[in-house]
Amino acid sequence: MATATATTATPLSSFSSLSISLHTTPRLSFLSTTANQKPITRLLPKLALSSLICRASSSSDKPPTEIDTSFFDNFNPNADEDVVFDPPTPPEDYVSPPSFDDLPEEDDEEIAAAFEELYGPAYSGISVLGKDINVMDSKVKKTGALGKTKKEKIKDGFDERVVQVRRVTKVVKGGKQLRFRAIVVVGDKKGQVGVGVGKAKEVIAAVQKSAVNARRNIITVPMTKYLTFPHRSDGDYGAAKVMLRPASPGTGVIAGGAVRIVLEMAGVENALGKQIGSNNALNNARATVVAVQKMRQFRDVARDRGIPMEELWK
Repeated sequence: MATATATTATPLSSFSSLSISLHTTPRLSFLSTTANQKPITRLLPKLALSSLICRASSSSDKPPTEIDTSFFDNFNPNADEDVVFDPPTPPEDYVSPPSFDDLPEEDDEEIAAAFEELYGPAYSGISVLGKDINVMDSKVKKTGALGKTKKEKIKDGFDERVVQVRRVTKVVKGGKQLRFRAIVVVGDKKGQVGVGVGKAKEVIAAVQKSAVNARRNIITVPMTKYLTFPHRSDGDYGAAKVMLRPASPGTGVIAGGAVRIVLEMAGVENALGKQIGSNNALNNARATVVAVQKMRQFRDVARDRGIPMEELWK
């Protein structure tokens, strides 16, 4: 009799512990689980999974919803009957667009400009919109003779003249480092000129670097209609001093060294120049630039003073 009561007490105690643990959190429960009892946290996922399976099976038993095909009941695609096209009537103020054949014909420039706006400049390098695609193409390296890489010359309308190439050395702990320094003057012979300097281990690289540096220092040279200076000017840079004087038509450029190269690349045809002091080519070229920057046109002076240009000679 005692054994029977013990067997009946065990399931009752397990049900009582299950009912209590349902209303409490497993972490806060003070009941200890035995070997025959499973925690409620393990029973809940199984119960949820079984409920989902029952719901899916019950929903799959329902017949699928039918698609409304009543529109095609009276339509026979194989019939020979002609389908009448009945478009809506346009409004009263509607004006039909002109036909493609009635439009004016486009010339080659308009077609090229429209093509360039859509797809960019053509490979020929000539841009209809005024932007040359080969201006910064010098960075593209190409293989030259003996497997060396060379850069393509910049095509921007500026000519280059090498003033001087010298070998320079730098004394370091391990010895001397030999490099080349190049002085280049660039100009379009229309009033734009620049002086640049660059150093590299090879002469060609030094000339290219100095040409890029010269393009970054472009200045405008004021000139009259006789391609000479509007007035006299002096400039100095370091120990070099340069005097510039206007000249009459037919005189030519009477100057020497770096001053002559700078004036010719600027487009000056009649001028007098003199180097005083140092014979350094770089300092004389930069002194010429300083002297040119001091010059002003007559119309600029008259505008600043607020008087007519004819009043300047009174």
